[in-house]
Amino acid sequence: MSLQRASGVLLHPTSLPSRHGIGDLGKSAYEFLDFLQSSGQKYWQILPLGPTGYEHSPYIMNFSTFAGNPLLISLEKLAEQDLLAPGDLAPLVPPATQPHLVDYDRAIAHKTPYLEAAARRFFEKFPPGVHNDYEHFCRTQPWLEDFALFMALLEENPSKTWNQWEPSLARRNRPAMAEKRKELQDRVNYHKFTQFVFFDQWRQLRQSANDRGIRIIGDISIYVCFNSADVWANPDLFQLDPATLDPAYIAGVPPDYFSATGQLWGNPVYNWDKLQQTDFAWWIDRFRATLNYADLVRIDHFRGFEAYWRVPGGEETAINGEWVKAPGQAFFEKLSQALGGLPVLAEDLGLITPEVEELRDRFNFPGMKILQFAFGDDLTHNPHLPHNYPTNAVVYPGTHDNDTALGWWQSLDADLKGRVTHYLGYDRPEQVTAVHWDLIRVALASIADLAILPLQDLLGLDGSCRMNDPSDNAGNWRWRYPSSHLLAEDICQKLNHLTAIYRR
Repeated sequence: MSLQRASGVLLHPTSLPSRHGIGDLGKSAYEFLDFLQSSGQKYWQILPLGPTGYEHSPYIMNFSTFAGNPLLISLEKLAEQDLLAPGDLAPLVPPATQPHLVDYDRAIAHKTPYLEAAARRFFEKFPPGVHNDYEHFCRTQPWLEDFALFMALLEENPSKTWNQWEPSLARRNRPAMAEKRKELQDRVNYHKFTQFVFFDQWRQLRQSANDRGIRIIGDISIYVCFNSADVWANPDLFQLDPATLDPAYIAGVPPDYFSATGQLWGNPVYNWDKLQQTDFAWWIDRFRATLNYADLVRIDHFRGFEAYWRVPGGEETAINGEWVKAPGQAFFEKLSQALGGLPVLAEDLGLITPEVEELRDRFNFPGMKILQFAFGDDLTHNPHLPHNYPTNAVVYPGTHDNDTALGWWQSLDADLKGRVTHYLGYDRPEQVTAVHWDLIRVALASIADLAILPLQDLLGLDGSCRMNDPSDNAGNWRWRYPSSHLLAEDICQKLNHLTAIYRR
């Protein structure tokens, strides 16, 4: 894929301000688009948009890779459609000690009754067959029926994974599923309604972005959550124990920069043989679904398409795993044929082999460069140093998995801080008074076609505002900025000035 020289901002919609405890697709999202346009940015990069479960990771704990997260629905927009009464929308007051964090338990408890009330009002106003847009949405989303029933069954079995349900449902006996769908019809319809509303609101937001010349970079996590509609509906596509339907192998990575024991994600790994027999139909459907709400797609853990690390089910760390080859070349060839092109960015971080690089380069996918990884002992050949970049690359000061630029700087030892100081053109570390803007300037000045800047770095925030720490499963994915007023005119002008200087 060939990119135009440009820049953009990384921000997940949950991090937007709102009155309801979590970012949504309402007013603040459009104010963020105003900021992007005024500062000369051409891209908005997001994380996966699916409904999240335990710890609310958008990468490894989604109930579906096709569905959207109902928590992102704007209640104010529902009120504009006369599905809620504006006067009834009470704000969720954030705790005084942590106003910059999403409290998911409180946000869910706050927003769900409103969504349920809106669903009741919708079906009162529009009996089956009356609302053409809703009916069209339900007909054209092949994943929707399984997802809605899965969520209804999950609510009925709150302490169980799907393979612990009644066997006839776990193993998808059609008469049993039909009976349950009828029994749980109200909850099934509720989940279909929230998906319709989510994608309608997202469609409007994306159109507004595109009208301003801003493109959305979506994200596909290579793996899916075991306790998801994806695995329940397609068990033959995953390496499961045939007797228990538990994962026979789980995904992760071996020991690396982030963890001495590796990362054990817990997701089931794919049955690539079966996928290849179907010409990768499920994966192609997944890409098509993502491109319904994004203009480009970042593939998380791209190296897993060349070879993946699988760990026997039941292991407590990722150490005792093995690399297994995956049919990446055959897959991307089929995907390209199906889509007529591949608007893909490759997350090629971590342990990258020549075979992974060959797969990436064969399809001309831009790889990722991270400035926080650039200042080790080798200041000559490090691929994350700007003077070593190819043009077909995306540069970040840091990603959602890294500390903020300021938090990273504050954590460096003296030797590393000295190397960064000298690379940035200073004599002494104490002269570095705004390292976040120094890294932003370096990223924008580089020859990489695309530069993506985390909003936390534009705001100069410290490590308490990082989005995710891969070495710790708890407490991540919660940061948000409390007010659009933080996107001040001086930040906008400074970013616009740098963007113009470096022809972004």
